[in-house]
Amino acid sequence: MNKQLIVEKTKEFVESKLGGEGTGHDYFHILRVYKTSVYIGQKEHADLFIVKLAALLHDIADWKFNDGNSDIGPEISRQWLTSIGVDNDVIVSVTNIIRTISFKGGTTDSSQDTIEGKVVQDADRLDALGAVGIARAFAYGGYRKRELYNPNIKPQKYKDFEQYKNNVDTTVNHFYEKLLLLKDLMNTPSGKSMAIERHKFMEGYLDQFFREWDCIEID
Repeated sequence: MNKQLIVEKTKEFVESKLGGEGTGHDYFHILRVYKTSVYIGQKEHADLFIVKLAALLHDIADWKFNDGNSDIGPEISRQWLTSIGVDNDVIVSVTNIIRTISFKGGTTDSSQDTIEGKVVQDADRLDALGAVGIARAFAYGGYRKRELYNPNIKPQKYKDFEQYKNNVDTTVNHFYEKLLLLKDLMNTPSGKSMAIERHKFMEGYLDQFFREWDCIEID
């Protein structure tokens, strides 16, 4: 099994599926998660073959764009990896990571049992933070036709995945319901260190957002 060839073929496969996607879950998101996963994986002595494949395939069919179906991503990944001759034990490891990586409003157990899963989850969560994370949040909010912000709609703590899937919310609330929680959910020392700066940037952004929203600068 030529691991490098498998990784390159998988990159081409993912780009063919996600290239040009407009909600922030595009191929460039995949590449950022891939690069960050490799960086963290090297520091954490993870199996980089599993890390690379899981990073590349983690959003191949996100439940958010498939009627809440959490099984379609792992299944497409399994079919693809089988078709290019990847060993079954690797496929199982990769699909297990994909199946459990998502935050899902904090309503499901997304904890990772392997260092590879922890690495890829940290990399994916890091891409939801900082300047890129802000841009992705508003891109997805636009796709969902969410209001930017509405002071009459308060952030929620969701009881279950069904409630989270069907929520009516604003993009700014999403910062408080998910994005600002991620720093303290990082698995690895490297992920935690990288999350601190991005978290602070988002806090500064929100401070400025509310100053402008309330026209404080005009007073």
